[in-house]
Amino acid sequence: MMGDFKLTTVEEMEAATEKLLETGKKVGADGWQYRVKNQTPHCKFGETGICCKICSMGPCRITPKAPKGICGCDAHGIVARNYLKFTAGGSATHSDHGREICNTLYHAKPEGPYKVKDPEKLIRIAKEWGVETEGKDIYDLAHEVAILGLSEYGKVFGHQNFLKRAPQHTQEIWEREEIAPRAIDREVSCSLHMTHMGCSSKPEALIRQSLRSGLSDGWGGSMAGTEFSDVLFGTPKPVDTEANLGVMNKDNVNIVVHGHDPSLSEMICEYADDPEMIAYAKSKGAKGITVSGVCCTSNEVAMRRGIPMAGNFLQQENVVLTGACEAIVVDVQCIFPALGPLSKCFHTKFVTTSPIAQMPDSEFIRFHADTAAENAKAIVKMAIDNFENRNPDLVYIPDMKQKATVGYSVEAIVKTLDGVTNSQVDETGTTKPLIECITSGVIRGAVAMVGCNNPKIRPDYAHIELMKKLIANDIIVVASGCSAQAAAKAGLMDKEAKNLCGAGLKRVCELADIPPVLHMGSCVDISRMMILVSELAKDSGLNISQLPVVGCAPEWMSEKAVSIGNYVVATGIDTFLGVDPYVSGSDQVSKLLTEGLRDWVEAAYTVEKDIEKLVDLMIERIEEKRTAIGI
Repeated sequence: MMGDFKLTTVEEMEAATEKLLETGKKVGADGWQYRVKNQTPHCKFGETGICCKICSMGPCRITPKAPKGICGCDAHGIVARNYLKFTAGGSATHSDHGREICNTLYHAKPEGPYKVKDPEKLIRIAKEWGVETEGKDIYDLAHEVAILGLSEYGKVFGHQNFLKRAPQHTQEIWEREEIAPRAIDREVSCSLHMTHMGCSSKPEALIRQSLRSGLSDGWGGSMAGTEFSDVLFGTPKPVDTEANLGVMNKDNVNIVVHGHDPSLSEMICEYADDPEMIAYAKSKGAKGITVSGVCCTSNEVAMRRGIPMAGNFLQQENVVLTGACEAIVVDVQCIFPALGPLSKCFHTKFVTTSPIAQMPDSEFIRFHADTAAENAKAIVKMAIDNFENRNPDLVYIPDMKQKATVGYSVEAIVKTLDGVTNSQVDETGTTKPLIECITSGVIRGAVAMVGCNNPKIRPDYAHIELMKKLIANDIIVVASGCSAQAAAKAGLMDKEAKNLCGAGLKRVCELADIPPVLHMGSCVDISRMMILVSELAKDSGLNISQLPVVGCAPEWMSEKAVSIGNYVVATGIDTFLGVDPYVSGSDQVSKLLTEGLRDWVEAAYTVEKDIEKLVDLMIERIEEKRTAIGI
């Protein structure tokens, strides 16, 4: 079997992209590769964080000749303010996603498009939040819990409910450092207040609020997005799928879902599977319907339905450039406005569905929880009707795809590992088998690999090369978001990739029947990683910061990524970045993020643009942690 297995290289993916861009040139289409050239070199004031435009006395920029802005704020205050503003944007975005899911749960009903697919998880959360569950109709309970979830966004007093999931030691740190998040919306609002002209300019205060705002995302909005998506659509368990552009089918109607909110994509998948719709597609000359995904929406439907993953962030234009995409249907976040004009160069319908992400040159079909079924049906029908408008001369689908096993929720990881060590699988399960693998040295540690693609770094290369070196060193990788898709496209989520591992990790992969890179979901699902490390800490009796685990975002690009970084570090996990978070203009802020935070939360950032050095630093840190706890 291993004889047949080989990774897809970044070079092969780039060659396919080049060929697709050739098609684009024929029809006058643009691509991000060309736009990057027009935008470089980037503004150095922006890149170092020393440009301030928060009032109209400026904009001000810091130079040796002008070391202070008009109000007297120096580089350190300006950089820290920009960093907090950036965090607040990401925190608001992820949290709004969670709010949307809570709202969808509120609309769930037995005869409606949205149902409760994991009642056990709903009951578990209800009990955790002190809600009486005995003898209650599951939908009445869903509405009650949904309202409680929504009230976390504007709660008057107290802190986020989910914080109680963290180990006691971590909760004490958050209390002591005054970074335990209150109402989710309050932290975003407070951040914007602090960064208003004439408020905070002290780096320590601004960075402290950045951690708090980040925590309101990871342990608030994102965790709500993850947990209630599981309640609605099912808690992921391992499922086989495929990844890369070759998942699109030239004989079928191709619908690509893109964005982050699974409420929309779940319904599209539902109706694309409808026999009536498939028959309609055949009547139009297609052999069937293929739904594939891009970005986190893709991760959501892949891990619950096995829907194939066409690509990640910087591959979103490629799906249209194949000439075989009938509709690209988007919800929110990370969607290129370029998709509108690009789709017009082909027959593709670019469909926007959310009032939060409205774009020129798109067909806007407003998606609502109450009308989800008819909205989805209309979109699928529109795609089928568009099939006959395809130009066969422009169709080129690169012949590349890899097998991937995805869907490793915390519940699935616990169950999988328990099954290896205990013949009787305990339904509640523990993380002890994983701890035993680490303490015995079979696995050296774990890296949570997350984040986006960024044209500043050769797309996907950092993710794939880092993962290859980590697994060769017996370090297991858990991945989410575009990082997970990079792994899947390359073949690192194929169980046969065990042969790229060191002897210890290879043995674990064989025994547990898992790939060496575990797909934990979308970007909001980094909250799953926080739950996993919390359980590892509780089961091992160690603090989170002592575990041989680190986080890494080698190609991050969005505000959400900075929010994530802040909550991962604030949870006690050292985090390694391959792109500078626009703070190099202040040695005070840089030092605070890379060293000072350790005194507050027992973890800090490392920024290293050289990918080879980045992976070595992570391995070194994991080994330091092993030595410190005597394993």
